[in-house]
Amino acid sequence: MTPSHTAATPPGSDRTFQVDLRGLVDLLSHHLYSSPRVYLRELMQNAVDALTARHGLEPGAPAGAYGVRLYADGSAVRVEDDGVGLTEADVHRFLATIGRSSKRAEGIAEQRADFIGQFGIGLLSCFLVADEIHVLSRSARTPDAPAVEWRGRGDGSYTVRTLPASTRPAPGTTVTLTPRADAGEWTRPAQVHALARHFGSLLRHPVTFDDGTGGAGVPVNAEPAPWARTYPTPGARSRALAAYGEEVFGFTPLDTIELDLPAVGLKGIACVLPEAVPAGRRHGHRVHVKGMLLSEQAEEILPDWAFFVRCVVDAESLRPTASRESLYEDDTLAAVRDALAGRLRDWIARAAASDPDLLHRFLQAHHLAVKSLAVHDDEILRMLLPWLPFETTDGHCTLDEFARSHRTVLVTSSVEEFRQVAAIASAAGLGVVNGGYTYDRELVHRLPEIRPEATVADLDPATLTAHLDPVDRETELAAAAYLARARDALALFDCDVALRTFQPASAPALLVDSREARHERTRSQLAREQEGGLWGDILGALRQEAPRAQLILNQLNPLVRAAVAIDEPELARTSAEALYGQAAMLSRRPLRPAESSLINRSFLDLLAHALRKDS
Repeated sequence: MTPSHTAATPPGSDRTFQVDLRGLVDLLSHHLYSSPRVYLRELMQNAVDALTARHGLEPGAPAGAYGVRLYADGSAVRVEDDGVGLTEADVHRFLATIGRSSKRAEGIAEQRADFIGQFGIGLLSCFLVADEIHVLSRSARTPDAPAVEWRGRGDGSYTVRTLPASTRPAPGTTVTLTPRADAGEWTRPAQVHALARHFGSLLRHPVTFDDGTGGAGVPVNAEPAPWARTYPTPGARSRALAAYGEEVFGFTPLDTIELDLPAVGLKGIACVLPEAVPAGRRHGHRVHVKGMLLSEQAEEILPDWAFFVRCVVDAESLRPTASRESLYEDDTLAAVRDALAGRLRDWIARAAASDPDLLHRFLQAHHLAVKSLAVHDDEILRMLLPWLPFETTDGHCTLDEFARSHRTVLVTSSVEEFRQVAAIASAAGLGVVNGGYTYDRELVHRLPEIRPEATVADLDPATLTAHLDPVDRETELAAAAYLARARDALALFDCDVALRTFQPASAPALLVDSREARHERTRSQLAREQEGGLWGDILGALRQEAPRAQLILNQLNPLVRAAVAIDEPELARTSAEALYGQAAMLSRRPLRPAESSLINRSFLDLLAHALRKDS
């Protein structure tokens, strides 16, 4: 926006922005800034920028010689700084002109590369809580520079005037806001103090707050960042960083990881969460830029797999977005993300090498995050794969423990397949790992890279059935009639029926049926139904020999021995349907409508038969 004055405009006269200021403020509040509270951050950023410029102008000034003072008493909010100050030309340049040409904007950005923000649009954020902004400034660049007053109002008008020589404040800038009646939530003294601590606790220049009650101003950033302090021992440093992490995030870290990237001036800590988090859930991280809090929800600072930590960092070279509430995605951020990922890998490697107790506690809580990392990181795979827990037929145990007990490790392709076979495979002495969870099957297949003596194979239903003992020929012949009726009853489900003996004897039947086999049968059925049409030709070309499911009855089970002796055809059919339904439910896979109907019908038929028999 460009002011509508000319060179002949007399000093002190009103000038008007050539935009709808209220509309612009509404745009800022609804689309740029997350909350009106950012007004104080913008004022503090401008003050810190001014201090940075003054130290550049006076490099010999002692540290802490210049600072920022905040004041709020309920009727006004004031921010004073001892910075470089503004000349009248600066006032017109930064406070009254927004949206200039891109070439000129780039020049300003270059000049202000050491600063956090820029005046202009940042100062406009104050209109989110105030109807009037008053700026009084005097430049430190020229000893006899006059003080300049700028007063902007919510109706879009502003005035600029040069104060007489008799009014000669110290160099620096004072910004005073007159809060609107509906902005008390953000301008009360206690809230201003809380916001100042929230945004500025890590600032490198001294900042104080005064609530107007007559006491001395209280420090906002009394101590430097915890990673910038010195400690008597490494243990004291570790405890201090953990205490800071607990204060910031509200949990006691399992461990803290120091982050230090000198190339971009980044320092901070990563706090390892003590408990597991849902897969894929990403926590926001606290990112400060040159000490000023930029964002509490900066997910982009770490890769997706690092959801087991929360970070608080302070950086020099990261680029904020226009709202200065998140980070701009550029090559620098990508390089920082990769470097921080390397620091997390280094921490895991150190824990694996020197602190097995910490590693065990970490993996108990965050094995899924480590598995997602190990899939793509060979170094982590080699270090941690043997230590990762998996669900197996021996219970939950590490892959190293399981491989020592089972020379051949079988892995299922789905959770339901593991549920189907776990009890039977365990009784048969087979070592089976549940590969149905995310990453597990892929990782188990990479075990021979770490343990060359181990053999890994996908579980084939034929492998399992081969470990089930056949019944003797006499028993097979006696059950032939029943088995024929059972196959006829279950033909609807493309299910064969066999009689075997296996442990545990309490299991009456085992349903062996993979997801891939069910999909192939469904495709074959569709091809038959669409025979002759375009889709029928396509499905027919894809069709393979449809593998059948198999219901294996356990001759050791008393119920099965009674069932195969049934002579009544309908009762035999109903008992076979009931055994199939029970085995299908034990597999814990979703039931098809026809299977649900079969289970209900067989139950009612058996109940009716029992009632008839009793009567």
